[in-house]
Amino acid sequence: MSRVVRPRVLLLAAEPVGPRMPGSAIRTYELARALAPHADVVIAAPEGPDETAFDVPVVTFHRADPRPLRGELARATAVVAQPPWPHVAAALHRSDAQLIFDLYDPEPFEVLEFLRGRPASLRRLVVTLTLDRIASALHRGHRLICASEKQRDLWLGVLLGERRISPAVYDRDPTLRSLIDTVPFGVPREPPQRRGAGPREKLAGIAPEDEIVLWNGGIWDWLDAPTAIRAVGELASRRPQVRLVFMGAASQGPGRRATEAARTLASELGLLDRVVFTHDEWVPYAQRADWLLDADCALSTHVDHLETRFAFRTRLLDCFWAGLPVVCTRGDELAERVERDDLGATVPVRDPSAVAGALERVLERGRGAYGPALAATREAYAWSRAVAPLVTWVTDPSPPLRTAGPPRLGTRLRDFGFRSAFRAASAAGVRKWASL
Repeated sequence: MSRVVRPRVLLLAAEPVGPRMPGSAIRTYELARALAPHADVVIAAPEGPDETAFDVPVVTFHRADPRPLRGELARATAVVAQPPWPHVAAALHRSDAQLIFDLYDPEPFEVLEFLRGRPASLRRLVVTLTLDRIASALHRGHRLICASEKQRDLWLGVLLGERRISPAVYDRDPTLRSLIDTVPFGVPREPPQRRGAGPREKLAGIAPEDEIVLWNGGIWDWLDAPTAIRAVGELASRRPQVRLVFMGAASQGPGRRATEAARTLASELGLLDRVVFTHDEWVPYAQRADWLLDADCALSTHVDHLETRFAFRTRLLDCFWAGLPVVCTRGDELAERVERDDLGATVPVRDPSAVAGALERVLERGRGAYGPALAATREAYAWSRAVAPLVTWVTDPSPPLRTAGPPRLGTRLRDFGFRSAFRAASAAGVRKWASL
């Protein structure tokens, strides 16, 4: 009797894996946990300051040197990664593993916003590098995943434009689900548990009877903290115990600038440290439940542009997991779910009075009124369900051949060009975009 060989999956993280993880590292970690019952999994992550023991094996490497990955790549039957930069991509392409690239982040639109106001030459360089890196992944990957059906429509259009959807590919599967499918960001199936102190203990000036409106994440330029601040300031005249709490401070340049601008506005309006509070550290991933369970309502507002149209706001999923109703700006897939399933309320873009009114209605109904609907949503987004397409693919004993065929000459020349541009960008200090 032949012995069934258990698949071995290498999940390549774009950021360090540790107690204080950004969204991309959280996704890698949770995908690994969800795949662990079906395959031997290991995470490879860039070295970081907060490395710690996890319930999934983690190996680390320096961002600029992928050589430590060679052993893991030689053993892997599948690799799951965001589209990698060229020095890592070359190592992946030489492997015999099935390559599954994760497009959950609408990165081209994020880059346009992230570098708004920076020198035009830098912005053009980074946008070009990002687009070429993604195009290379579309041509060289076996399969692709994204976070929503709206994102899938976006990437299908890009695949068509890249001539990736040939008649042969279409004839094999007219739905193209075998090439690109949705694997949304998920939530743990286990309900949240308190582990320590939340905002009522962490932030001076918040009383036990105060109503906490939680902004559960960082402040970025493509979000709309000013509207949130003005809305809560307006609501405080009617509900004097309402408090807006910004849960975490972003460490990167645009995040720092947006946080400082939010604090300045709150100060000018006489709200800072009285109605509006900021927590100036990033809450460790394992402790986020303490903040979510302390709150009465969550708030997420954003401006209207392409990043927000195609984003998948993972901060809202944490609210669903914790049974916390949400007030959020309309325009993306999760906002549509909030409206459809009565998980809180949605509001127009940049309308402080509408936000204040929505918050008042949600707070008046109370958190418990939304509990059953939020519990059902939590179950729908459980990681064990979200990874179903990945489980099918990585356990397939005969993974597909690369349906795109050998890269065209133009693609090979483009790969060479963005390797050169990558080296120039790294030398120029484009650290954010020199990650995987």
